[in-house]
Amino acid sequence: MDVSGSPLYLLDTNTAGYIVSGRSPSVRNRLRESLAGSVVAVSAITEAEIYYGLELKPEASRLRAAVEKLFEAIEVRAWDSTAARAYGRLRALLKAAGTPLEELDLLIAAHALALGAVLVSHDQAFHNVAAFVTVVDWATDL
Repeated sequence: MDVSGSPLYLLDTNTAGYIVSGRSPSVRNRLRESLAGSVVAVSAITEAEIYYGLELKPEASRLRAAVEKLFEAIEVRAWDSTAARAYGRLRALLKAAGTPLEELDLLIAAHALALGAVLVSHDQAFHNVAAFVTVVDWATDL
């Protein structure tokens, strides 16, 4: 499918979690709709956070299967040198504005900035980056 000109959606960790847990039917619906005409991805940072969570719950085989199914349906984007440069720029801008962000959230936001992606998150902390990164919330039912 040709999705050129369509937005790239980068799911943050809580959004990916809502998909695999089923906590937000709204997020699952938006994912299905978006996969039809856009690229949907997660940062390798988000992938790492999700696998960390799974390591804390080794007995959660159903959750692990849901994670694997999600990662088959979407892309995982590598965190690279372009993302590192965006991180430096974004961190400096947020420091100057007095609006810090947790480190892993900052890495994910910088990755979205580097990719020119729309960041999908229910986390209110990402309002701090809205001047630099487009942030949308698909979890309208929470």
